[in-house]
Parts: sequence; structure tokens; C-alpha cells
Amino acid sequence: MADAQTDFGTRLPEKIAGNPEEALAIGAVFLFKINGDGGGVWTVDCKNTPGVRVGEEAADVTLELTSADWATISSNPGAAMQLYFTGKLKVSGNAMLATKLQKLLA
Repeated sequence: MADAQTDFGTRLPEKIAGNPEEALAIGAVFLFKINGDGGGVWTVDCKNTPGVRVGEEAADVTLELTSADWATISSNPGAAMQLYFTGKLKVSGNAMLATKLQKLLA
């Protein structure tokens, strides 16, 4: 099962480093606030200097969810819409940019 620590600590940084042009094409900075066991706060920069950093930085979009719901999205990025509409995924800022995340998470 995917977990936030692994995804933000290894998987996403490796994916971005392997294809920074794809990340830059997304053109946004995302702040993830993941609550619960294995959660944390990460900034995913797909706009300026592509990469993942621990901690909160200025972002175009902020996403808040539980670690269990992150595991769902990590294994099935398409589930994000359902979590959003049921109130389990809170999005602030430019919510339309959040739809571009599916490219990065797939």
C-alpha cells in the first residue's frame, strides 16, 4: 500500500527528477497537508524549481486530506474527484490546477 512518506520522500521526487519538463508543463506549486499516521506537509513545485520539499511554502493550490485518503489517491489518482465531492479532499486556491496533478501521480 502506498503511503505519503514514501510517495513524497522517494516516488514523486524521482519521477520529477526523471522528467522535469513534464513537471514544468503542469505549471503550478502544490501544498499537500496530509493528516494522520505517516502524514506530513510537503510542497510539490512544478513551476519554478521542479521538486518536492518538506514543509509549507507559498503555493497556487493547497490540498488537505487524511493519510488513508492519500493512499487511495496514490493507488488510483482518478479517485481524487470522488474524495473532493464527498468533502474528504479539501482544495483551496486554484482548484482547476489540481486537475493537472493526475499526470504527476499516474
